[in-house]
Amino acid sequence: MRLPRSSGILLHPTSLPGKFGIGDLGSEAYRFADFLADAGQKLWQMLPLGPTGFGDSPYQCFSAFAGNPLLISLEKIAEQGYLAKEELDELPSFPEHEVAYAWVHPYKRAKLKKAFQAFQTFGNTEDRLAFDSFCSANSWWLDDYALFMTLKEEFGEEEVWTSWDEGAARRNPDALRNYGQVLKDEIGLRKYWQFVFFSQLNELKRYCHRYGIRIVGDLPIYIAHDSADVWSHPELFQLDASGNPLVVSGVPPDYFSATGQLWGNPIYSWDELGKTGYQWWIQRLRAALTIFDVVRLDHFRGYEAYWEVQAGQPTAENGRWVKGPGGTLFEATLKSLGDVPAIAENLGVITPEVEALRERFGFPGMSVLQFAFGSDAQSASFRPHNYCRNLVAYTGTHDNDTTVGWWNGEGRTDSTRSDLEVRKEIAFARRYLGTDGREINWVFIRALLASVADVVLVPFQDVLGMGHEARMNLPASPTGNWRWRFTSEMLTPDVGPRLRDLTMAYDR
Repeated sequence: MRLPRSSGILLHPTSLPGKFGIGDLGSEAYRFADFLADAGQKLWQMLPLGPTGFGDSPYQCFSAFAGNPLLISLEKIAEQGYLAKEELDELPSFPEHEVAYAWVHPYKRAKLKKAFQAFQTFGNTEDRLAFDSFCSANSWWLDDYALFMTLKEEFGEEEVWTSWDEGAARRNPDALRNYGQVLKDEIGLRKYWQFVFFSQLNELKRYCHRYGIRIVGDLPIYIAHDSADVWSHPELFQLDASGNPLVVSGVPPDYFSATGQLWGNPIYSWDELGKTGYQWWIQRLRAALTIFDVVRLDHFRGYEAYWEVQAGQPTAENGRWVKGPGGTLFEATLKSLGDVPAIAENLGVITPEVEALRERFGFPGMSVLQFAFGSDAQSASFRPHNYCRNLVAYTGTHDNDTTVGWWNGEGRTDSTRSDLEVRKEIAFARRYLGTDGREINWVFIRALLASVADVVLVPFQDVLGMGHEARMNLPASPTGNWRWRFTSEMLTPDVGPRLRDLTMAYDR
């Protein structure tokens, strides 16, 4: 599926401003949608929105289907009457510029529990019917997820499901039935949070559509081991008799890390998935397409061949490439779902086989301008004069430093490039772009908007001209990521019109 010539902004909703310690789906999200519309942007890339676990990363979630309750707007719940508005005036001293997860978690959970109690007590008929309908339509994943999260709290939130008592860990039907009765209210609480999350997200999506803005989501290729999905479908993953991974995911040494990236997710049993016609995977993609207009297929090269590391290895260096499902997965998917509006994240060690798979199904690939000026053999393909039209071009992604941070070398921590290589890279970028480095973020943005690439997506940090302090994620670094937030005063009055002028000049 070809995407129309357009441009947009990459911003995870946690990065939105607001007084509740974390960005959410409330008023600031609507203000950001207004900004996008005024600036002539047609896409908002949100990345994954699942309930985060280890490292607060949305690529390590407790569910492939659920939403993150931390993104629920408390103000919108108060508008419904299930929280007292004055109660929301009593706030901890949340930092403005980052998400302090250790404070946000207990605060929002306490408020969301109160909202559920109020809903149980005096919820109106319309809301109750909508809730019941949601639970019924989504029972195929919601029941397992709500029970899983309740059991995590019961046995200790830091404990992986393999350490639970045998009846719960092994999903003994009698044990699950008993837990379901005893913990009925807690399970209902988790279902209510999902109902509210998806209600708010769909309302925001409808608002964006009114202004011609489409939502770009993300489908992480792997699932966290400590998740409702692995617990409820262990047969779909390569696990030992105790439920622990036999092999785990990652990538070999790369641009970001000399020892590779050891992600640690369990690897799928693709043969077992294939026996069912990839039904679980099709359900997952169908669910994503109900809330997103376009889906980015994370780590696309892993569908052709993936890097497999024996569980217990300290780094990802000692792994091997193993063939993935390839075209059989996408044939089954397209047969069931029809044309899928998807972007293939074809970054990393890309082979002709990977590109042949992408081109076979017509998925646009990605290009990252920050990768265009090094000595890697693939660098030339990231230079705008080599772009094709069926392409999504980025200044950088959530895994890169900001463009200003990259240019200044403020936070360079990778050990894969020498100082001489970095200096050569910047010197080439200076010559190629014809710049002295002033407003390098806008130089990058203009270069992409002027290109033939059908779609351009720019991290909001680059629109704001932020430095390394605004970096969202450092691959191979397990903690301290996904914290950056912007504040309203950063969005000065000149930013929107400037972006709109460039967007209109290049017919986007």
